[in-house]
Amino acid sequence: MKKQPVLITDAARSQGDQLRSREIRYVTMMGIRALCLILGGVLISLRVPLLALWLVLCAAGMVFLPWAAVLIANDRPPKSKAERAADAAAREDYRRALIAAAEAEQRQAPEPTVIDAEIVEDRKPG
Repeated sequence: MKKQPVLITDAARSQGDQLRSREIRYVTMMGIRALCLILGGVLISLRVPLLALWLVLCAAGMVFLPWAAVLIANDRPPKSKAERAADAAAREDYRRALIAAAEAEQRQAPEPTVIDAEIVEDRKPG
């Protein structure tokens, strides 16, 4: 048996490790789904008591497991408090930068040019 190393850091598991564990869970659930299909066929051929109940359970497993397997395979570990705080700080920094840029642009915008004019009536020689 392979000995696991001692964890000496607060670093999250690597993306590869996370992907590998999700793949294992997905394949396991799909294997159980295949077993439900095989079990349903065997139960029909053996004509066991309460056959309808067993077939409903097998069918529910074949319908529910793919949905659950996809949800679990696409899931990631929850973020730690430090990660959530870092994300919130980054969003706040970005918001402040946008506000500062908008204010700077507003200050540097040239004043609009206003042209004073008088309306002159057309006088036709008579």
